[in-house]
Amino acid sequence: MEMKKRISLELRNRSPAEVRELVVDSCRSADGEVEGVTEEFSALEVLSMVNVGLGSLAKLPALPKLRKLEVSDNSISGGLDALAEKCPNLSYLNLSGNHIKELSSLQPLQNLKNLKSLDLYSCGVTAADGYRDAVFRLLPQVVYLDGFDPDDNEVPESNGEFRVRFGPVLLVPCVTRCSVPDEDDEAGPPGDEDEDEDEDEEEGSEVGLSYLMKEGIQDEEDDGDYVEEEEDDEEEEEDGEDDDALAQGEKRKRDADDEGDDDDDE
Repeated sequence: MEMKKRISLELRNRSPAEVRELVVDSCRSADGEVEGVTEEFSALEVLSMVNVGLGSLAKLPALPKLRKLEVSDNSISGGLDALAEKCPNLSYLNLSGNHIKELSSLQPLQNLKNLKSLDLYSCGVTAADGYRDAVFRLLPQVVYLDGFDPDDNEVPESNGEFRVRFGPVLLVPCVTRCSVPDEDDEAGPPGDEDEDEDEDEEEGSEVGLSYLMKEGIQDEEDDGDYVEEEEDDEEEEEDGEDDDALAQGEKRKRDADDEGDDDDDE
């Protein structure tokens, strides 16, 4: 699909001024120029046009807030003069996989005073002897070339200038790059599984609490039964002692009576 038509479809009822990041990778430019991106994208901070068939950036509109530009895997060979005028705040530029063969083609980038990171992977210019040193001399404001500084230190993962994403995204993928959702993804709207898990956890907590309370009540009842059993045992022992004392008293009385009878007989 053509870049211009794709952007128009994706915008729908949204205003271009609301978009801060625009990705149109693998869409097609009809004439090798930037299409569909206009000055109305005044808040745009990130623009990615990877593999769209660009041969020039001459028609890139004025984007004063643009900080990151991805135009790798195109056919750009020069004409970078417009960048300093139209994107003065550009700090990251990816020109990898383009047709830049001469160091002189990069000279217009000297006017990009905020440029900190430049990628030129797979460009013809990288084959020149002393390529890295030459680029750092030509563009002293650049801190990272192809992901490394002059001392071969890699860009830190925590470097917010080049790693962080810049707010709401308008993603415009090519049809060939769209993925088909899994059947599991179609089972319900996002968040259902989390809600079910939360409900299960709450039910589990309620059941666990009820169980513990029930166990506590049962333990108290068992303790009560144990106390009652002890009291019953004590009462039985006391009754047994009373019966023994009564039996002994009756025996002594019979013995006394028998002795009295013997005396009478004498």
